[in-house]
Amino acid sequence: MYGKAFAPEYQGALTTLSVNSSLTDVLAVGTRELRAAERSGQHGEAARSGLAVAEAHRRLGQVTDADRAWKASYRAAREAGDTAAMAWALWSGGTLARQRGAFPLARRLLGLAAEFGERGGDVVVRGYSLAGLAETGRIQGDYEAVRRLHEQLLAEARRRGEARHTVWALEGIAQIHRNTGAYDTAFALFEEAAEIAARADDRRGHAWALRGLADIVSVRDGDVERALGLLSEAETTCRAMKLSSALAYNHKMRGNVLYRASRWAEARDLYEEALEEFRAMSEPRGTALARLGLVKSLARLGRDGADTAAELTDLADELERIGLKHAREMVARAQEEFAPVAEVAR
Repeated sequence: MYGKAFAPEYQGALTTLSVNSSLTDVLAVGTRELRAAERSGQHGEAARSGLAVAEAHRRLGQVTDADRAWKASYRAAREAGDTAAMAWALWSGGTLARQRGAFPLARRLLGLAAEFGERGGDVVVRGYSLAGLAETGRIQGDYEAVRRLHEQLLAEARRRGEARHTVWALEGIAQIHRNTGAYDTAFALFEEAAEIAARADDRRGHAWALRGLADIVSVRDGDVERALGLLSEAETTCRAMKLSSALAYNHKMRGNVLYRASRWAEARDLYEEALEEFRAMSEPRGTALARLGLVKSLARLGRDGADTAAELTDLADELERIGLKHAREMVARAQEEFAPVAEVAR
C-alpha cells in the first residue's frame, strides 16, 4: 500500500517541509537555507536548498528566477562533486524548459538528469526524469511514443509504494485516454488517482485529479454543476498552496466547461482570466489553449468571422512552431467549425 506522500525535491535542511507546504513558505525557507549554505561554503547543501528555491519559483510562475536558481543549484552540485544533486538540478531545468515550451531543451536536460541519476545511484531522480520525458511527449501529443513509458513508470511507482509518483503516472495515462476519446477509462484512472492522493495527503496531485474528473464529467456526461463543483474544490487547494500554474489551468478548464454548456459570455471571462495568468508566467502551452477558448467564445458571441479566421491561423502557426501536435489538431477542428462563418463574412 501507499504511505504518506513526500516531496523528494525538498532536500537537505528542507526535508521537514511537507509536500503540501505553501510555495511561498518553501521559497522563504529555501532562500534562507541557501544563503546560509553559501556563507559557510557548503556547496552540497547550497545545491539542495537551491533546488527547492528553483522549484518554488517555477511553480509560482517566476520563470526567470527559476532559470537562475536551477543553474546555480547545478553549479553548486558540480562543485561538491554530487552527481545525484546535479541530476536533480537538471530535472528542475528540464521541467522548467517544458513549462516554457522549449521541448527539445526539455528532452535534452531530462535525458541528462536520468543519466546522472543512474550514475549517482538515485532511483527517485531517475524516475522523475524519465517521467518528465514521458510527460513532455504526452503534452506534445506523441501518445504512442510515451504510453509504454508512462505504464512502466506507473508499475515502478506502485512497486515502491510511492503515492505521489503513482498519482502522477495515473493522471498522465488518464489524459492520454481522455484525449483519444476513451472517457470511461480516463475517468476510472483519474478517480483512482484522486483516491490515492487523498489517502496519501497529496493535495497537489488531488487538485490535478479533480480537474481531470471535472473535464470528463463535463464532456462525457454534460453535468455542468458537478464539474464546476469539482473545479471549485481543486481551486481551494491551488490558492492555499499558491499553485499558480495549476490555478490557471483550473480557470481554463472552467472556461471549457462553460463553453460546452453554451454559456459563452461566462466562458469568455474565464478564458481571459486564464490567458492573463498564463502570460504572466510565460507559459506558452497554457497561453495557446486559453487563446483558443477565447477565440471560439468570441466567435459564438458574434465576432467578425474574418477576425476569427485570422486569429486561428496565427494560433495554428504558433502551435506548429512550439511543436504541440494535439493542440494544433484542436485548432484545425476550430478552423473547420468556424470556416462557414468566415466565408459568410468575406
